[in-house]
Amino acid sequence: MDSYVIQVNGHGDHAPVLDVHLSTNGNSLSLGKVKGRKPRWAVRASEMSKKTFNPVRAIVDSMKVEPNPKKTMISLSLGDPTVFGNLPTNDEVTQAVKEVLDSGHYNGYAPSVGYKSCREAVAAYYSCPEAPLQAQDVILTSGCSQAIELALAVLANPGQNILVPRPGFSLYKTLALSMGIEVKLYNLLPEKSWEIDLKHLESLVDEKTACLIVNNPSNPCGSVFSKSHLQKILAVASRQCVPILADEIYGDMVFADCKYEPIATLSTNVPILSCGGLAKRWLVPGWRMGWILIHDRRDIFGNEIRDGLLRLSQRILGPCTIVQGALEHILNRTPPEFYHNTLSILKVQGRSLVCDQKSPTNPISARDISNADLCYAALSAIPGLQPVQPAGAMYLMVGIEMEHFPEFENDVEFTERLISEQSVFCLPATCFEYPNFFRVVITVPEEMILEACSRIQEFCEMHYQGAEGAQDMECDK
Repeated sequence: MDSYVIQVNGHGDHAPVLDVHLSTNGNSLSLGKVKGRKPRWAVRASEMSKKTFNPVRAIVDSMKVEPNPKKTMISLSLGDPTVFGNLPTNDEVTQAVKEVLDSGHYNGYAPSVGYKSCREAVAAYYSCPEAPLQAQDVILTSGCSQAIELALAVLANPGQNILVPRPGFSLYKTLALSMGIEVKLYNLLPEKSWEIDLKHLESLVDEKTACLIVNNPSNPCGSVFSKSHLQKILAVASRQCVPILADEIYGDMVFADCKYEPIATLSTNVPILSCGGLAKRWLVPGWRMGWILIHDRRDIFGNEIRDGLLRLSQRILGPCTIVQGALEHILNRTPPEFYHNTLSILKVQGRSLVCDQKSPTNPISARDISNADLCYAALSAIPGLQPVQPAGAMYLMVGIEMEHFPEFENDVEFTERLISEQSVFCLPATCFEYPNFFRVVITVPEEMILEACSRIQEFCEMHYQGAEGAQDMECDK
């Protein structure tokens, strides 16, 4: 066996490496002991990865239940408007991307915050006298999720806390906890169409509060805040000197009887990072194009927050350049009727409910009615359920009067049994920190809504117990 000794003496910035033995035995080489190095593997997951927790995935993945094989599965759980093909994007949107791809001009790296011309297009689209924007106020991101991540990362340090709605989008908590940021949950009020409990919100603010998250229109609630309510939220933020992270990905996806008010248009002094993107309004979530709009008319953020966002954006060097190149075309050439047609599926005023003649109180055979109205009317007629009328976005929240379903411990068990017996998958609201509710996605085709509501009714009628029956079951337990 031949032995070779390589000795490197340390000079300057290089640490010395001593006694490295390469022993040859036939055609094989073996590395001898390296002084100063552990003689075993010690690869461990990072603390950040250990702190990353998605409650939706944790709950859904733990639901060990099989759907009823005699019934086709109907999923009302996923907030992806493209799944069923009934909500395609507009031809102008896809044509814009085709033209950019054919041009060959957007195949390279872009600035990490996005091309200036593309940021100018976004700024022009959203700018208004009440909340003016320029290109320097726009950061392009890989979807709205990354916009939220960057906004949180620039506003909060480990050990600080953020104020998050309950019920609320689970990603806020997932991101915050992975960064070592505490989450404080403020209550939304179902009896007030999911308005914020402002007293509870303000009671949570302390010296470590870094920002307030306001999600409007709401996932999972489908609620839309009025102008007066938004002004009250801003008053709390102003009194407490807390900046706002506004998740407005569903902006303008509101029904005909409501008006969407971007919160920045109502603010005179509260600095706001507004997060949005193409995903929902243009029905292309997989294209991963989002943005942060910086509203800071009092120069409270100053250069520090802008510079921080720039540095953070450099971690992945920006979103897809092809979609960036198509942005101006998408924003300015998408016809207004496209937005109207999308909303007409979700909700249209002036349509009436047609009841089943065999059962006048059963609205499930409704004809010519939008999904939001159909869901709300159908579920309202089911004993033991209390849906809350949605006003926008793609969702409807339904309360479960658990005292009338005593065989189920909670909303997770309720929805599990709904899958196993009726093959209808609704997301338990425990995923959103709000037990004893479930969320329905209203973007599915109308015939599926009809069938799902019918099965939910059958399920509830089978398991519903009146006051006396529920008491008897409790005694049996």
